[in-house]
Amino acid sequence: MGHWFYRNIVEPGKLPMFLALASFVLTFAVTRVVVRMIRAGKGPFRNVTPGGMHIHHVVPGVVLTVIGGFGAVGSARQGVGLAVCAVIFGIGAGLVLDEFALILHLDDVYWSEQGRQSVEVVVLATALALLTLSGASPLGVDGLTDEEEQGRASLIITLIGNFVFVIVAFAKGKLRLGLIGTLVPLVALVGAVRLARPGSPWARRFYRNRPRARARATLRAVHHDRRWARPRRALQDLIGGAPDRSEESGGGAPDRAEESGGGAPDRAEESGAPDGDR
Repeated sequence: MGHWFYRNIVEPGKLPMFLALASFVLTFAVTRVVVRMIRAGKGPFRNVTPGGMHIHHVVPGVVLTVIGGFGAVGSARQGVGLAVCAVIFGIGAGLVLDEFALILHLDDVYWSEQGRQSVEVVVLATALALLTLSGASPLGVDGLTDEEEQGRASLIITLIGNFVFVIVAFAKGKLRLGLIGTLVPLVALVGAVRLARPGSPWARRFYRNRPRARARATLRAVHHDRRWARPRRALQDLIGGAPDRSEESGGGAPDRAEESGGGAPDRAEESGAPDGDR
């Protein structure tokens, strides 16, 4: 095991990436355990609320990400300093992406349905990091043969082709396939050739005068979501905890009242909740 680790991680110079990924995943896992204990009112952990203001862990996460990122850029290509900066960056990134939904919605949605987006982003970021650590290069350049690498034209054509597949996948609403496709070209190709999701930029532009295409896209999206919604939600609940449901939990822990209720007062009209429930 030690020989494999040295040959595949240390010798190729992937140790900083490995440390960053390991600290990222470990930080996310520990953070989720802590916040779930806070939510359940168990253990010694409590929310940090100096002066009555709730300090989210995304705040120290941003600080650590900046320190680790600038430290890695300014340090040598190898050495203890780079390894330490990689760990700091991974810890900060784990704290930040754990509250990705809060940043996206600019609202305290940690235990709401929107909060599931944080888990999705963390899983996707971990998958991309693992692909990079395993040796995949952006846009699949590592798949070129020696002869292709020597031909500048082949390299440029490969890059442009894969880039087009990624852009088309994004335009069709296939965000996960597009992101993974930056490292695995065939994945982006699958997203590029399949029907666009309803409401995506591609569907609004090219399906506007094609009712049959719109109907097929809608039907396929409904079947896809119905097939994968339950296992995806089960995985998200297993990793990050189930979100609050007003009819089941009635609002969750007192320290997270804003998160379970949907957040800011100016969203009261959207949630439809009576004043007494907020």
